[in-house]
Parts: sequence; C-alpha cells; structure tokens
Amino acid sequence: MTTTRGLVRVGLALGLALGLGLLACRGHDARKELELSGLETYWIVDSPRQDQNYIAPVVRFRLKNVSGQTIGSIQARARFPAADQEEAWGSIQEQVCTWRHPLEPGQDTLVTVRSAGRYHSAADPEDILRSPAFEDPRVEVFVRIGASDWALLAQARVARRIGAPGVLPLAEP
Repeated sequence: MTTTRGLVRVGLALGLALGLGLLACRGHDARKELELSGLETYWIVDSPRQDQNYIAPVVRFRLKNVSGQTIGSIQARARFPAADQEEAWGSIQEQVCTWRHPLEPGQDTLVTVRSAGRYHSAADPEDILRSPAFEDPRVEVFVRIGASDWALLAQARVARRIGAPGVLPLAEP
C-alpha cells in the first residue's frame, strides 16, 4: 500500500526529471549557432524530355557551427522567387547533419540545395539563359536546427551560368 509521503516523493522525482529534460531540450537559434559563408548560385541541366531541355537553379554554401555545442540535426532549404511566377519555387530539402554524423563546434560543411522547379525550352540550356524573356530568380536560404523554426540566413540573385563555379565546361566532341 502506498503512503501519501511515498506519492509526494514520486511526484517530486517525476517533476525534477521533467524539469531537467526540458532544460536539456533548449531551443536553438540557427542565426546565432550557425555561420553561412561562400554562397554561390548557378544552374544545373536536367535530363531532356520530349525535345525539351530543363534547367534548375542551385545554391551552394558552407555552414559552420559557431556554437560551443555539437549540433546533431540541421536541415536546409531554399526558395527561388522569380519575377514572372505567382509562387516561389521550392527546393529539395537537404539534411545537412544527423545525430550519427553531427556538426562539431568549429566544424563546417558544404551544402548544396537545388530547386524543385525548372525552366524548360527546346533551346540549348545556355540559350535559355540568354533569352530576352528569361527572368532571373532570387534565392532565399533557410536553415533550422532540430525542430526549431526556419531561419532566413541569406538572399542572393541566381547567377546566369550553367554549372558550379570552378567547374570547367564540357569539351566539344
């Protein structure tokens, strides 16, 4: 038979455990704990279909853990708003790190996020970018740690170039 004193002890122990658990699950602020650098934008060429060429915008950057703690879950996504579109193109969400492969204090990692939306035309990909009707999109980069809110860390125009900076164009056959 349980006594009142025993129930009070159990209640206090549960309360203490819950309180410590809440302290351990502190909220994260990606703007304070992560540093974004080396932002680059470009276009990739997707596989052609039915005589149409497809290009999609990409953003690439480095994320550095500037906090004093190991971060075990970071996700990145991007919006690609274009002047001629009602809605911004979304991105394919990227898992930057996981608890199995965390980002240690002072460590950085390369992140690449591409758009789920694409331009298409029968023209060659380079000619799509040269078209007078082509609208330059922007990119807005969002990052979150764990289940925290998404934080806007960078904005830029997408450069009119096919392929990542530093990559040489393919040679003609």
